[in-house]
Amino acid sequence: MSGATLIHSARLVSGGRVRPDAWVRFAGDSIAETGVGDGWRAFEEGGEPTAVVDADGAWLTPGFVDIHNHGGGGAAFDDGPEGIRTGLDLHQAHGTTRFVVSLVTAPVEVLAERVATVAGLMPHDPRILGSHLEGPFLEVGHKGAHDPALLRSATSGDIERLLDAAAGTLRQITLAPELPGGLGAVRAFSAAGVAVAVGHTGADYAQTLAAFDAGASILTHAFNGMDGIHHRAPGPVGAAARTPGVTLEIINDGIHVHPEVVRLAFSGAPGRIALITDAMAAAGSSDGEYGLGSLSVTVRDGVARLTEGGSIAGSTLTLDDALRRAVTEVGVSIEEAVLALTSTPATAIGRGHDLGSLEPGYAADAVMLDDDFRVLQVWTAGKPAGR
Repeated sequence: MSGATLIHSARLVSGGRVRPDAWVRFAGDSIAETGVGDGWRAFEEGGEPTAVVDADGAWLTPGFVDIHNHGGGGAAFDDGPEGIRTGLDLHQAHGTTRFVVSLVTAPVEVLAERVATVAGLMPHDPRILGSHLEGPFLEVGHKGAHDPALLRSATSGDIERLLDAAAGTLRQITLAPELPGGLGAVRAFSAAGVAVAVGHTGADYAQTLAAFDAGASILTHAFNGMDGIHHRAPGPVGAAARTPGVTLEIINDGIHVHPEVVRLAFSGAPGRIALITDAMAAAGSSDGEYGLGSLSVTVRDGVARLTEGGSIAGSTLTLDDALRRAVTEVGVSIEEAVLALTSTPATAIGRGHDLGSLEPGYAADAVMLDDDFRVLQVWTAGKPAGR
């Protein structure tokens, strides 16, 4: 079949298990068949025009899915089509094959334009799953790297304007549910098919549980932009960990969350951790001065902080590094770590049925890595990265 690819002799990691000496065959943009052993030779000998790749024992995982990423390669996703393509290319080289394009706080009318831009790119770029609005409906006391002058409570007019502009492509929104009208916003966005995430919030345990009861289903970069766990006040993290079906985002860069706390999160919410980058423009680029929305960011030794105030301002993380850290520093199994990069984030945005697994019928997205989790090759929708 034209456009077919066969990868064999791999240590395949998918669905929470490892299969040694495995093979996968792509047909067009989806997975046609998988197996173990020498069954792949029938396709090679059958004379089909198939590209054959010998993995030679390398790891083969589903393509990584990043549901919270603001850019990379020196470009921000807020910068428009060229900036989006630059950031996607940088992270794709590090194993991320599908993205929810995250946009930082801006005036509602500007965000409406930006989600419309993302919607317009989607038919031409299979890597883009839609947009994620991180703001402006955030709590000032937990603003992080968001311009406090632009933060506000959601109105019905705001909600309608953003949903209309996105035309069904708004995949995720982060908001503070304790703000006036916050629970109403949770219900409205959820009813429109948007995954609502609690984040940059002063909500306590009970308020966060109320948000999940109203339809929220994600905790944005758990432990960051919210109160932590106290033995008499478990806060948003405690609420998320106890609520089935809620996904906890984690930035596993060794800076945002201590490795031991990451381990506790994996133990406390098994199968519900989504490793994200929350990357900004400096990911894959050099130290220096950058912008994040309307704010200035200084990057030193790979750590991004607001130039004024010093708050952590996103990360310079890539998901292959998040995987390596999860296995070698946090100590979770490779099966758990890969789930947190693939199936779990895909499921969090309603795409667990066709993304995040190397099984027949799923998208032909895959990452081949060496023993040190360095990316050797990436395929998105059946095509090698860069082609």
